Amino acid sequence: MSIEIANESAVSVPETTIVSVARFALDRMGVSSLAELSIVLVELDVMADLHERWMDLSGPTDVMAFPLEEYETPRAPESTEPDPGMLGDIVLCPEFARDQARNAGHRMEDELYLLTVHGVLHLLGYDHAEPEEEREMFALQNRLLAEFREAKSEADRAAQQRDADSRVLGVVGLEESGEDTER
Repeated sequence: MSIEIANESAVSVPETTIVSVARFALDRMGVSSLAELSIVLVELDVMADLHERWMDLSGPTDVMAFPLEEYETPRAPESTEPDPGMLGDIVLCPEFARDQARNAGHRMEDELYLLTVHGVLHLLGYDHAEPEEEREMFALQNRLLAEFREAKSEADRAAQQRDADSRVLGVVGLEESGEDTER
C-alpha cells in the first residue's frame, strides 16, 4: 500500500505515525495492498478555501476527504473486482486539530489520528449526514482507533524491551569478552 504524506503546514506533526494509522485503518477495512492514498497537511487559510470551494461552508475545518472513485470494500474473498488504484486525498489542518485537541482535553497527535481514520472512512464511502450513518461511522472509527492504540502500545513495549535487552546484552557481552566497559 502506498501512502504519501506532504506537510505543507508550519506545524510539526508525527508524519510516520499518521501514515501508520492510515495504513492500519485501510488494512482493517480490507482495502487492497495495491491501493494508493495521499495525505496533505495544510494551513488554516488553505483549508478555509477548500472548505468553501467544495462544501460551500465558510471558515476552515479539521479534515476533508476527496475520493477519486466510489470505493467498496470487498464483501467476499472470492470477489473478482479489480484492485483499486488511487483512493483519493485526505486533507488535514493541524492548526485546527491542535485547537480541537485542546478543547477535547487530549494531545494533538491523538486528534490527528482520529481525523486520519475519519478521512479514510470517508474515502471508503462512509458518511455521517444521517443519525444512523453517524452511529455506524463513529462506532467503526472508535473501534479502529482503539485497535490502533492497542497495536501501537504493544509495538512500543516490544521496542522498549528490545532496546533494554540490547543494552543488557551489549554490556554483558563486553564484560564476558574481557573488554573494558568503563570508558
